[in-house]
Parts: sequence; C-alpha cells; structure tokens
Amino acid sequence: MSREIRINPSILNADHDHIHEEIARIAKVSDYIHLDIFDNKFAPNFSFDWKLAQEIISRSEAPIDAHLMVCDADYIGPQYAEAGAKSVTVHVEATHNISQTVKNIRSHGARASLAIKPRTSIDDYSQYIDEVDMFLIMTVEPGFGGQKFMTEMLEKISRTRELIGNRPIWIQVDGGISQETIEIARDAGADTFVAGSAVFRSLDPAAMVESLRQLASNVKD
Repeated sequence: MSREIRINPSILNADHDHIHEEIARIAKVSDYIHLDIFDNKFAPNFSFDWKLAQEIISRSEAPIDAHLMVCDADYIGPQYAEAGAKSVTVHVEATHNISQTVKNIRSHGARASLAIKPRTSIDDYSQYIDEVDMFLIMTVEPGFGGQKFMTEMLEKISRTRELIGNRPIWIQVDGGISQETIEIARDAGADTFVAGSAVFRSLDPAAMVESLRQLASNVKD
C-alpha cells in the first residue's frame, strides 16, 4: 500500500553558528525541520537552549517538528507547542501523565507524538494509539547524531504499523537514516523519516533530502 512520505531533516549536525542559514538551505524541500532538544539529563547531550529554539521555530520557513529528549516532558512539551512548533514529540519514558500532556500539546494546535527508546516496548503504550498523531521509533539510543541504524528495531516498526492499522497516524523513525537504510525502514512500515548526518554531511543537503524522498517513495511491487 502506498503511503505519503515525509522527510524531516534534523539540524542536530548542522552548523549551529549559522543555524538559520543551514535551515534555509533545506526548508523548501523538507516537510518539517526536526529540532532535537536534549537537556543533558534524559540523554547525555545538550543541543539548543530555549531562546535559540524559539528563534528557530519563529524564523523557519518550514514547520518545526520538535523532538524533546528531556526529563520534564509534561511541562516542556506544551511550551514548544505554544511557541509555534507544529509537531511536538515527548518520550514515554519521561512523561508522567501521557494523556494529559498529549491533550495539552494539541490544545495549542500542534500534532502530538510519543517517542519510544530502543529498549522500550511499543505494546506497553498501545493504549495511547487513539490519542496521538504519531509514534516516533528510535532506531538509535538518543543522545548523539551519526549513530548506526539499529536493524533490530525493524520488528518494532512493523509491530507499530500492525497496531495502528488503518488509522491516520504517522510512524516516524529517527537514527541512522540514510540512502542505505531508508528503504528498509519504509518497508517495515515507517512513513516519516528523520535524517541528520546523511543530509548535513553531504555536499548538497537539499539534493540529499530529495534523494531520500525518492528512495522512500519508490515502493516495490
């Protein structure tokens, strides 16, 4: 079955000293800009502070897909939605009241998503399927860009697709997505792809986004 494909480049590996210029290079060919937020507590890294995140959200030509790898997700998630992020993802492992937090994010007009770390079972959170707009399946451990795609996560992607069925809920994959891995992630059931290193370490980031889209859209018979 053909599914709509979305490519959301992550700016984690972009040049942070010229972040707005980096976003402008890919904005017109991207569905969303993926904004990874680390607090150096939930995951061992720190990315963008709140002030810069707000600037990115307000200045980006493409909508912002905020992925919050932070401890206080119940409070911080709605903040990003209120600031104008069009999609906000919180981790199930860091959210104490998932249903309420999802409602709070949606109340600001944003799509609400739940992220699942590699060692977390999707079945443990299947009761929230009808409350969210997207599940994000981590295909690396959160913390750093440039990691290798964990092929053992393909089964989890397929299981998520099975649980969702015909519901209009997106499945996003994040971690190690490249020209070599995007098709197997697509075949497992994903339709929304985060690519960071593959895009910003290429000679032409916009052309790489287009290449990834073509690969993901090339569904085999």
